[in-house]
Amino acid sequence: MGLVREAAWQAILSIPQGVWWGLTWFGDSGLLLPVGLLIALWLASSRRTWPAAGLWVLIFGTACMLVLLFKLAFLGWGVGSASLNFTGISGHTMLSASIWPVALWLLASRGTHELRVGLAVFGWVLAACIGISRLAIYAHSASEVAAGYLLGMAVSAGFLALQRRMAHPRLRASLVALSLLLPLVQLQPGHAAPTHGLIERMAMRLAGVERPYTRDDLHRPAKVDASGYRWPVL
Repeated sequence: MGLVREAAWQAILSIPQGVWWGLTWFGDSGLLLPVGLLIALWLASSRRTWPAAGLWVLIFGTACMLVLLFKLAFLGWGVGSASLNFTGISGHTMLSASIWPVALWLLASRGTHELRVGLAVFGWVLAACIGISRLAIYAHSASEVAAGYLLGMAVSAGFLALQRRMAHPRLRASLVALSLLLPLVQLQPGHAAPTHGLIERMAMRLAGVERPYTRDDLHRPAKVDASGYRWPVL
C-alpha cells in the first residue's frame, strides 16, 4: 500500500503546478458559493419546484455551516488532530463535490435521465480532481480533503436522490450556462476570494486570541498545566 501511495504522489508531482492551481480555482468559494445560490434560484423559479429549492438550501447550507464551524474551532481554539494532520474540512473540496454534480445535472434538466446522471458523475470526477489539487499545492492534508469530498458527495448525492420524488425542473441549458458564468464578473480566473482571511479574523475575535492557530501549532509539543489539561505551545 505504501508503494502505491508513493507512486500516486509522484504521479501527482509530475504534473505542472500551474495545472493544479488552475483546477483548484474551480473550487474557490468566490466562484462556487454564488453558483450554489444560483442553483437555489433556478430551483425556485417555478412554484412546483419550490420543495426542491428548499431541500437544496437545507442540505447545502448545513454542510457549509459544518465547514465553517470546523475552521473556526481550529483557527480560534486549535481544535484538530495531529495524528490525522486534520485542521478542518477542505472547503474547496466540499463545495466542488456539492455543487458541480448538481449544477451539471441542472444544466441537462431537459435532457435524458442518462445524460443527467452522466453529467453528475462528471461533476464528482471533477470534484475529486479539485480535491487532489489541494494536496498538490500543499493547501490541505489527505484527511481534510477526504472529509470535504465525503461531505460534498453526501450533499449532492443526497439532494439528487431525494429530489426524484419532487417536481423536476426543465430549464434551458443556454440560460443555466449563462447564469453559471455570472460569478466571473466578480472573481476573475486565477484569483482567490478572501474567504479564509475573513474566517481567520472571525475566529480570532470569537476566541480572543492575537493570531489564528496554524498547522505548525498543531504539531508542536503540548504543555500540561496543574489540572492535567494539555495546552498547545504557541
